Amino acid sequence: MRRLIRLLSLPLRAPFLLVLVAVSLYEGLHWSTPELLSSRPLANLPSLLWSLDCLHALLVVLVCTMPDILLRRISIVMATSRVMSLVITLLLVTLGGLYLLHLKVLSNLLILASAVLLARLDLARIRISPPPLKQLVAFSALVLISASVGRWLAA
Repeated sequence: MRRLIRLLSLPLRAPFLLVLVAVSLYEGLHWSTPELLSSRPLANLPSLLWSLDCLHALLVVLVCTMPDILLRRISIVMATSRVMSLVITLLLVTLGGLYLLHLKVLSNLLILASAVLLARLDLARIRISPPPLKQLVAFSALVLISASVGRWLAA
């Protein structure tokens, strides 16, 4: 019973979790399908765009909740040779930058990343530090459920 009360009071003790929910809800409203894509040949495009937006959100949560593990793995690959280091760096910067600037999703991803990092910081402030994988699953579920509610509200 005490665990349930502590879990239910978590948004009051860590208010940036509520900010993360609000940002995800807003992003879900923003990701709602545009009315211009209702023509017949583009009928499957809205679901594809929603899947892509969810993938973006999952990648942001992954990078923000487990940066040490990801950076360690990437640095091991990059430490094998200078050529691998150069190729990986150029590939990530060039393709990632062009992709984010072309789709105009950079600001949305930065806002979501800031909210995830603030929520992590707030949990650390109250001395709750679950293992990275559990934190990844919890934040991903929170972001995707909130975005789905936002999309449902926009419909």
